[in-house]
Amino acid sequence: MFASGKIRAVLCLLSWMVCLPAGAQTAEVKNYPARPVRMVNPSSPGGGADIIGRLVGAQFSKTFGQNFMTDNRPGAANIIATEIVAKSPPDGYTLLVAATGTFVTNPLVYAKLPYADRDFETIAIVADAPFILTVHPSIPVRSVRELTVLAKARPGELTYASFGTGSSSHLAGELFQVMTRTRLLHVPYKGSAPGMADLLAGNITMKFDGGLASVPHIKSGRIRPLGVASLRRLPQIPDVPTLSEAGLKDFQAGSWYGLMAPAGTPREIITRLHVELVKALKQPDLQQRITDLGADVVGNTPEEFSAQILREREVWAKVVKQAGITPE
Repeated sequence: MFASGKIRAVLCLLSWMVCLPAGAQTAEVKNYPARPVRMVNPSSPGGGADIIGRLVGAQFSKTFGQNFMTDNRPGAANIIATEIVAKSPPDGYTLLVAATGTFVTNPLVYAKLPYADRDFETIAIVADAPFILTVHPSIPVRSVRELTVLAKARPGELTYASFGTGSSSHLAGELFQVMTRTRLLHVPYKGSAPGMADLLAGNITMKFDGGLASVPHIKSGRIRPLGVASLRRLPQIPDVPTLSEAGLKDFQAGSWYGLMAPAGTPREIITRLHVELVKALKQPDLQQRITDLGADVVGNTPEEFSAQILREREVWAKVVKQAGITPE
């Protein structure tokens, strides 16, 4: 479980009391942040987590009067960035822009990870973005039905990009194959942006990705949307049906993007970051920027964040079993 209650207190005690006098600890927390804060991001520049992280970082820089710097560390299904934060000092000066795959799907696909739930303090989910299934315009399909027919005629030939093995986009593709009884070729990338670049270039057939990365290219006509992986249409692309409407009943998949800190980070710092994040997400201009990109603003509590991770992990465990994915 994510660090909480007495566990937080013990971790905080071990990491702070041994190193600093009580007065110094209190001053350090009270004056937070007294120097720049690093926001480690598992996404390549231009990916969904990168966009959300930079929006939050820019707002925090204004609010706190210190620079909240983006440190992009893509690759290995978000494991590289996540391990960095898990092993960082719990002082509030290293934060993680977490995405769905990091905590929901990775534990289902990888037999061993260099991090665990207990290594982190949840702060809040910033935005939730349902996936959009898109294809390159050169692919002669304009509906999910036509894509399914083509995939069945060419088993193992059509390619789909993902954020990496075990990522939420990977499992969305696996769910699609299970529901349509097709066989696709999975091509993992180091994050969203590289896969999108290959889709735009026509090197990949299709992709499940959030509106943050997809909507601008849909509106420019560079990729063709076939369906939204949620139970309601996106207002940004109202003419695009949901995948459920297109025949894949109750198909839901996507990515949330949230903020976390190393376990043992003083509760006062977690609370302050949460309060300021929720305030920021209530600002109309920031809300508009997020919704324009096909995502929903969230801003839930740390406890709700932790509960959502565990709930979604249980749901996707069934997909992993259905698809026959074995832990690596």
